[in-house]
Amino acid sequence: MVPGQRKRKRQQERERREWAERFGEGAGRWEAVFSTQDPDAWKAELQRLRREEPSIEWDTVRMDVFCGRLEHPNTYRLSVFVPYDTP
Repeated sequence: MVPGQRKRKRQQERERREWAERFGEGAGRWEAVFSTQDPDAWKAELQRLRREEPSIEWDTVRMDVFCGRLEHPNTYRLSVFVPYDTP
Protein backbone atom coordinates (compact mmCIF):
# COMPACT_ATOMS: atom_id res chain seq x y z
CA MET A 1 0.00 0.00 0.00
CA VAL A 2 1.27 3.47 -0.86
CA PRO A 3 1.97 5.77 2.11
CA GLY A 4 -1.05 7.95 2.83
CA GLN A 5 -3.38 5.93 0.60
CA ARG A 6 -5.54 4.63 3.45
CA LYS A 7 -5.93 8.13 4.90
CA ARG A 8 -6.78 9.55 1.46
CA LYS A 9 -9.39 6.85 0.82
CA ARG A 10 -11.02 7.48 4.22
CA GLN A 11 -11.10 11.23 3.46
CA GLN A 12 -12.69 10.64 0.05
CA GLU A 13 -15.29 8.30 1.54
CA ARG A 14 -16.14 10.85 4.25
CA GLU A 15 -16.53 13.57 1.59
CA ARG A 16 -18.85 11.30 -0.46
CA ARG A 17 -21.03 10.61 2.61
CA GLU A 18 -21.22 14.30 3.51
CA TRP A 19 -22.13 15.20 -0.08
CA ALA A 20 -24.85 12.51 -0.15
CA GLU A 21 -26.31 13.79 3.13
CA ARG A 22 -26.36 17.39 1.91
CA PHE A 23 -27.38 16.91 -1.73
CA GLY A 24 -28.82 13.40 -1.80
CA GLU A 25 -32.30 12.30 -2.72
CA GLY A 26 -34.94 13.91 -0.54
CA ALA A 27 -32.70 16.80 0.53
CA GLY A 28 -33.77 19.17 -2.24
CA ARG A 29 -33.68 19.77 -5.98
CA TRP A 30 -31.35 21.28 -8.56
CA GLU A 31 -32.86 24.37 -10.21
CA ALA A 32 -31.43 25.58 -13.54
CA VAL A 33 -30.64 29.30 -13.46
CA PHE A 34 -28.79 29.65 -16.77
CA SER A 35 -28.56 27.55 -19.92
CA THR A 36 -26.96 28.26 -23.28
CA GLN A 37 -25.32 26.64 -26.28
CA ASP A 38 -22.85 29.52 -26.69
CA PRO A 39 -19.54 28.88 -24.85
CA ASP A 40 -18.72 32.61 -24.79
CA ALA A 41 -22.07 33.46 -23.17
CA TRP A 42 -21.40 30.66 -20.65
CA LYS A 43 -18.02 32.11 -19.67
CA ALA A 44 -19.44 35.64 -19.52
CA GLU A 45 -22.27 34.56 -17.21
CA LEU A 46 -19.87 32.77 -14.85
CA GLN A 47 -17.62 35.85 -14.74
CA ARG A 48 -20.63 38.09 -14.09
CA LEU A 49 -21.83 35.89 -11.23
CA ARG A 50 -18.38 35.81 -9.63
CA ARG A 51 -18.13 39.58 -9.90
CA GLU A 52 -21.69 40.66 -9.01
CA GLU A 53 -22.85 37.88 -6.67
CA PRO A 54 -20.11 37.35 -4.08
CA SER A 55 -22.60 35.74 -1.68
CA ILE A 56 -23.06 32.65 -3.88
CA GLU A 57 -22.10 29.43 -2.13
CA TRP A 58 -20.20 27.78 -4.98
CA ASP A 59 -20.36 24.35 -3.36
CA THR A 60 -24.15 24.45 -3.95
CA VAL A 61 -23.73 25.27 -7.66
CA ARG A 62 -23.58 22.60 -10.35
CA MET A 63 -22.09 23.29 -13.77
CA ASP A 64 -23.10 20.79 -16.45
CA VAL A 65 -21.88 20.48 -20.02
CA PHE A 66 -24.06 18.22 -22.14
CA CYS A 67 -22.02 16.95 -25.05
CA GLY A 68 -23.98 17.30 -28.27
CA ARG A 69 -21.64 15.24 -30.45
CA LEU A 70 -22.06 15.81 -34.18
CA GLU A 71 -25.81 16.36 -34.48
CA HIS A 72 -26.36 19.00 -31.78
CA PRO A 73 -24.18 21.70 -30.22
CA ASN A 74 -23.01 21.38 -26.61
CA THR A 75 -25.36 22.74 -23.98
CA TYR A 76 -24.00 24.50 -20.89
CA ARG A 77 -26.22 24.65 -17.80
CA LEU A 78 -25.75 26.26 -14.39
CA SER A 79 -27.94 24.95 -11.56
CA VAL A 80 -28.21 25.80 -7.88
CA PHE A 81 -29.29 23.43 -5.14
CA VAL A 82 -32.58 24.39 -3.49
CA PRO A 83 -33.13 22.44 -0.26
CA TYR A 84 -36.61 21.30 0.68
CA ASP A 85 -38.07 23.04 3.69
CA THR A 86 -37.75 20.90 6.77
CA PRO A 87 -40.31 21.24 9.58
